[in-house]
Amino acid sequence: MKIAVIQMDIEFGKPQINFERVTNPIREACKDKADVIVLPELWTTGYALKMLDQIGDPNGEQVIEFISSLAETYHVNIIAGSIAKKTDKGIYNTMLVFDRNGEVIKEYSKTHLFRLMNEEKYLAAGNDDGHFMIDNAPVAGFICYDIRFPEWMRKHVLEGAKILFVPAEWPKPRTEHWRTLLMTRAIENQCFVVACNRIGSDPENEFGGHSMIIDPWGKIIQEAEEDETILYAELNLDELEEIRTRIPVFEDRRTDLY
Repeated sequence: MKIAVIQMDIEFGKPQINFERVTNPIREACKDKADVIVLPELWTTGYALKMLDQIGDPNGEQVIEFISSLAETYHVNIIAGSIAKKTDKGIYNTMLVFDRNGEVIKEYSKTHLFRLMNEEKYLAAGNDDGHFMIDNAPVAGFICYDIRFPEWMRKHVLEGAKILFVPAEWPKPRTEHWRTLLMTRAIENQCFVVACNRIGSDPENEFGGHSMIIDPWGKIIQEAEEDETILYAELNLDELEEIRTRIPVFEDRRTDLY
């Protein structure tokens, strides 16, 4: 499975510019025969939380139309980061996943809202799991702050997920937390982690980049710096079983105690 992670800057509060900005990288990744393309968190709006009532995407319709067409045209799976999805129940930070036919196969709304950036004042928390299938492989999606909750990610691995996808807008001052947490989630769960962060800044934050693709040993396969780029990696999912046989963490869990 060939993964392409699009690390990009995001124009604050200007969805149309961001639609234009993401088109060429998606096309480039398709030319390089990616099977799965991953975008960052809130890639259409950035953290323009105070503006989401005006610029949020009603039921995700605009993004669905746009990404569905690209996925179908290029016959590629797209994990479209996350968007500000406006609904009757509130605005959700929602990951949309598209298959090679352009169909939406998963919606996951961010479970853990980050109070340090006032998410809870403008967004509603999701209550559903992150499980989905990509080309018959069981995987799971999370969003940014979710990675600080290892029990949430472990639950998905125990239920079969082999790759953990993480779109994010992770601030630059905590880049080392980002790197350490992602490597730890890979090691403790003996699975692949694919994380897509943004670069650039908005009126209140600077973002650190360092998108990463990590193997089940915690080894970094690919890591970006702080520029716009596309990371590529071929993932062999058969490696998981070999690693889990060598260090049988899941067999050795004490489920009688925890």
